[in-house]
Amino acid sequence: MNNIDGITLIKAASAIGAGLAMIAGIGPGIGEGYAAGKAVEAVARQPESQGIVTKTMLIGCAIAETTGIYGLFIALALLFFNPLL
Repeated sequence: MNNIDGITLIKAASAIGAGLAMIAGIGPGIGEGYAAGKAVEAVARQPESQGIVTKTMLIGCAIAETTGIYGLFIALALLFFNPLL
């Protein structure tokens, strides 16, 4: 039976946690694609509303993207900011 020391266990758990944190990038990608598609549909129906639709879509996509950025920061923190390693 293999004995795993504490540092090896922490490294393994940090790597698994970082991988799981990167799954957070899937949601913003799907959401932003859906929002862009709906914005194109809205502009196709009412071309005169292009300015407000585009502005609202860009603000929504920027807010949605913060989720992916938070996931990336957590993944990097798990990999590189561990004080025990």
